[in-house]
Amino acid sequence: MNTAAGTSDTGTTPSIDTVRELSEKYSNWGRWGDDDQLGTLNFVGAEEVVAAAGLVRKGTVISLGIPFGDSGPQNGGFARFNPIHLMTRDGNDALAGTTPRDFYKGRDGYTRSADDIVIMPLQCATQWDGLSHIIFENRMYNGYSADLVSSKGALKNAITEARNKMVGRGVLLDVAKARGVDWLEPGTVIGAEELQGCADAQGVEVRRGDTVLIRTGQMGQVRSQGSWGDYAGGSAPGLGLSAAGWIHDKQVAAIATDTWGMEVLPNETPDVFQPLHIILIVHMGLTVGEIFDFEDLAKDCSEDGVYEFLFS
Repeated sequence: MNTAAGTSDTGTTPSIDTVRELSEKYSNWGRWGDDDQLGTLNFVGAEEVVAAAGLVRKGTVISLGIPFGDSGPQNGGFARFNPIHLMTRDGNDALAGTTPRDFYKGRDGYTRSADDIVIMPLQCATQWDGLSHIIFENRMYNGYSADLVSSKGALKNAITEARNKMVGRGVLLDVAKARGVDWLEPGTVIGAEELQGCADAQGVEVRRGDTVLIRTGQMGQVRSQGSWGDYAGGSAPGLGLSAAGWIHDKQVAAIATDTWGMEVLPNETPDVFQPLHIILIVHMGLTVGEIFDFEDLAKDCSEDGVYEFLFS
C-alpha cells in the first residue's frame, strides 16, 4: 500500500481509467439527494458535535493555520501568490490630519484611525478545497455542471455551504512519528494500510463524521530548512490512490494535510494530474484541507498520548 509514486501494489501503473473506476466505486452523487452541496460533511450531525465537545479536558487551544503574509508558501504558480497587505490609513495620516475627524463620530474631535486591506488568492495559505474547486469532464460534485461556477463565484458547491459544518471530532494521524522520522521524504505514498496502522499504533479509532488530520512532517521540514523551497507544487509526500477506499469506508467528513496538495507528488498517474482530487472531491464529495500546521498539535498529542480532540 505504500509503494513509490507511479506504481500500484500490483506493480502496474495507474491511469485515467483507474481514476474513473475508483471515482465510480466511491461516488456519493445522489446519496444525500440531487440538491446536496455538502458531500461527506453530511456525516456530521448534532450528535457528533455534542460527543466531540465532550472530548475537551485540558482546555488547550492549538491553532493549525500558518500566518497570512508575504513570506507564505505560494510562488506564483497556478496564479497563487502570497497576501499583499496595504494600509489605507496609518499613524502618519493621523499625525498629518489627513484622516476624517468624524470617522468614529467622536465628540472630542481628536479621534483618528488606522485601517488596511489585504489582496490575496483564497488558497495562499491554510485553506479548504470547496466542492466546486475541481471540475472533471465538465462536472463537479453531485453532477453539477461546470458552468455553475461563474465569474462571480460558485452557484453550487461553494465553500460557504460548509460554514456551519466544520466542527466535530478531530483525529490526528501522525504518520511521520509512526515511521520514526521527523518528516516523510518527498514522493512517499501514504496508503490505506498505513493510515489504519498509524491509527492502531496511536490507540485511536477513526469514526463516522471525523475530520482526519494527516501529518507528514513537511511543514516542520520547510521550517527547519528556513525556506519554502518547492513546497508549492514540488515533490511531496501524500496520500496515494489506495487511501480513497479507506476514507470512504470510514465515512470521514473531511481530511487535511500539512502539504501543499494533499496527495503524493509526483502523482501515481502519469496521464492525469492530482487524481485523488478527482476521486475525493468531485465524486466522493470530501472537503479537503491543505497547508495545515500540525507541529504543535503533534507535540501535544505525543505528550499525553491523546490523538482525538474537538476540531473547529
